[in-house]
Amino acid sequence: MKAPFSSYLNDLIEPLKWVRDALLKEYEYVSLLASDSVGFALRISQRAKSVSNQTMTTERGIVVRVMKDGLYSEYAWNAFDPNKKEESLEALKRALEAQYAVLQSTQTKVYPTPTIPDEPCELFVEMETEQLPETTDMSKLIDKLVKLSDEGMEKGKNMLDCNVVAQSTHVSKLFLSKNRYLRQSYVYSEGMLAAMAARDGRNEMSHESLSGRCGPELFDEFESHLDSVLNTVLEVLDSTRIEPGEYEIITSPEVTGLIAHEAFGHGVEMDMFVKERALGKEYINCRVGSDLVTMHEGALCATDVASYAFDDEGTLAGDVIEIENGILKTGICDALSAVRLGTKPTGNGKRQNYAHKVYTRMTNTVFDSGEASVEEMIQSIEYGYLLRGMRSGMEDPKHWGIQCIIDRGYEIKDGKLTGKVVAPIIMTGYVPDLLGSISMVSKDRETFGSGGCGKGYKEWVKVSDGGPYLKAKARLG
Repeated sequence: MKAPFSSYLNDLIEPLKWVRDALLKEYEYVSLLASDSVGFALRISQRAKSVSNQTMTTERGIVVRVMKDGLYSEYAWNAFDPNKKEESLEALKRALEAQYAVLQSTQTKVYPTPTIPDEPCELFVEMETEQLPETTDMSKLIDKLVKLSDEGMEKGKNMLDCNVVAQSTHVSKLFLSKNRYLRQSYVYSEGMLAAMAARDGRNEMSHESLSGRCGPELFDEFESHLDSVLNTVLEVLDSTRIEPGEYEIITSPEVTGLIAHEAFGHGVEMDMFVKERALGKEYINCRVGSDLVTMHEGALCATDVASYAFDDEGTLAGDVIEIENGILKTGICDALSAVRLGTKPTGNGKRQNYAHKVYTRMTNTVFDSGEASVEEMIQSIEYGYLLRGMRSGMEDPKHWGIQCIIDRGYEIKDGKLTGKVVAPIIMTGYVPDLLGSISMVSKDRETFGSGGCGKGYKEWVKVSDGGPYLKAKARLG
């Protein structure tokens, strides 16, 4: 079935077109983004059950962007009444005029910005899904997840708890400008299964995640992950600390995705170029990795939680090759930063919600596949580790440092896994050194989109990342 476009937004189309046309009499550029997204979030454990109709991207509201004399301004509504559009327009004009008045009274220096290109485009997309979050039988789903948690407690050893998280969101967005009329509707879902166990005074946890641009049918896959999660938490309970040093490593697709996100995520968001806060600006058309490194970024380069038809500025989704055979080709860019930099937007202008400003943000960030098998990669290592599971990461875009906290590592000696597990692991380094050391890339590839990404400490949006297995060298501790 197709995810139906919001009836609420359908009722606003003509009134918002009227507002747009009225504003175009006074402003050089006008755009409106209206959002209506609904969903649910379930959290099940042995101790509590939580049911909410709020996810990271549930929202209902409208944001207006205008430009006059090189100065952009925005205003957001959370309760636009189409039957009182004249009153709403007057309130909007007063708010915009007040913003200009503050700049004049404070003698604030203005950064003049050209007009955002507004090529004609009309698009209506209702993406495929099997189920909708708003019509899901919640009692049946809760019972299913409670049963899964109970099964984990029964099958697992030394268990403290078995947690299940399931979230699904139906997104509808309408974008209007003078020449653009865009509508999209899609569903994405995400889940996490976690086991917590204790033995001899030591507590540990393991988890696996699910995600996709699909409906709550995704949660049928939980059962197939249960045994793996229960086995892994026992491995981590038996794990030891790694001896710090530089090692040959093989990264699983989840760890590969963490590297992609942290190494060439924020570091090539081009609004950071405008502010001179990213080293990536100086490396365009320069080598940043081995010949085996090709990386894509965009809503079209994978199908996961961050795969949409157009971004929050009305730019159509793209597939950007950021790195091609080790050479950094370009960054990603929102529309406003693009006109300031004299380049083209890439479809990466995203808002946390309608009441937040646009930033350049990641969507799907993915390493390309190669030709090797995982078996060949393991056989090629004299001494090192196969790294699995991600916990968190961070980067320094100004100096290109990277830090990844990885769940666990499996020791490799003389081309074979020894069975020894080390956990947790912190991987650090300089991005070009890490990517430059990549010597083998596997054929298979996965993406992961459970969770979100902030810009600094705020502005949270949905992203996904991934890739194949990589063989490289890195400093672990």
